[in-house]
Amino acid sequence: MGHTATPEAHSSGLTATEHRLANGLRVVLSEDHLTPVAAVCLWYDVGSRHEVKGRTGLAHLFEHLMFQGSASVKGNGHFELVQGAGGSLNGTTSFERTNYFETMPAHQVELALWLEADRMGSLLDALDQESLDNQRDVVKNERRQRYDNVPYGTAFERLTALAYPDGHPYHHTPIGSMADLDAASLDDARAFFRTYYAPGNAVLAVVGDIDPEQTLAWVERYFGSIPAHDGKAAPTDGSLPDVMGGQLREVIEEDVPSRALMAAYRLPEDGTTAGDAADLALTVLGGGESSRLHNRLVRRDRTAVTAGFGLLRLSGAPSLGWLDIKASSGVELSAIETAVDEELARFAAEGPTAEEMERAQAQLEREWLDRLATVNGRADELCRFAVLFGDPQLALTAVQRVLSVTPEQVKEVAAARLRPDNRAVLVYEPTGKGQQVDQDQDEEEGEL
Repeated sequence: MGHTATPEAHSSGLTATEHRLANGLRVVLSEDHLTPVAAVCLWYDVGSRHEVKGRTGLAHLFEHLMFQGSASVKGNGHFELVQGAGGSLNGTTSFERTNYFETMPAHQVELALWLEADRMGSLLDALDQESLDNQRDVVKNERRQRYDNVPYGTAFERLTALAYPDGHPYHHTPIGSMADLDAASLDDARAFFRTYYAPGNAVLAVVGDIDPEQTLAWVERYFGSIPAHDGKAAPTDGSLPDVMGGQLREVIEEDVPSRALMAAYRLPEDGTTAGDAADLALTVLGGGESSRLHNRLVRRDRTAVTAGFGLLRLSGAPSLGWLDIKASSGVELSAIETAVDEELARFAAEGPTAEEMERAQAQLEREWLDRLATVNGRADELCRFAVLFGDPQLALTAVQRVLSVTPEQVKEVAAARLRPDNRAVLVYEPTGKGQQVDQDQDEEEGEL
């Protein structure tokens, strides 16, 4: 068993140690004795970007199948055992990974480790046609509830399809299509598991009130005997030109509550200084009620009821700047779009003020520290940086990287990327009286 440790070299005082089992499983441990709880988080390096044409949605479908029993845990037993021990659990799927997590009373960590190891090592013993058909129906119903039958529900799917060209690994979202879900066979599911649910394709993080030596012994005991497997092909290259080279536009007439303008801008990849600068730019422009777009459109012009601008961070392809504006009654979207372009052009020319820069950095710093302050949030970030960037320690220094970004770097990324020729646009025109909903769409699917 390999072992590396990093000393307490972070301003936060948080530490983590990394270990690797002989079968390739990476293990990250972080002690935190503030409260008697611990988080177990397991990331598999597989998401919708690894899927092939005609089998979209398989990564998300398989996440559901992972809760359908394994050799030693039948049916709904995973949920029953964790919740019976006073814990909570879930799983999600994104473009770039699938994760599973439990938050447990500290004395129940061994149970969570055993459960995760049992399904990693023996899920195929329980996977049958009945389970596949059952969860296929669950996922199809989830698609209806979150995408097809709610106002603006397909906006995320439509925008990603515009922003990433046909054939690109991020062209489709994790939810997949109804036709592809219907086409998935039991052999497809079994092959998917053998390829991606191997120890060498996973990172396990355990964070909280733990004894590292004992925890590592449990990990070795339960995961160490799972055979290694190395049949995974490299994901398709997701690189694209920095700028789309022209505005892509789609007008949608649906029964929605109000006119809406949504857009996706192609922005720098996650894990880069330019990516952090883009996050700060969007925070100044659309991150809350003190942002420029909210002040202009909602407060001053009163042409919109909401105006937000946020970043979907992606590491294997350009990130997306997601603009979402709902118009006030009777307002034409052309007036809103003109105002947005004016604000973006002014920001690109002038950059953020000192006050805006300080406020945006404080906002992102608070969000990062909030994540790292909880055992489940820290476990998730340690896994994320290990899987996507190869080094879990980067999670503990992310705050410093955001705070080191300069106003000039923020201005530079805005001028280069926040342009009309670098966006995909959706224009929603109501056809009738819709029912107002609060739709919060992101790239993650599958919370059970």
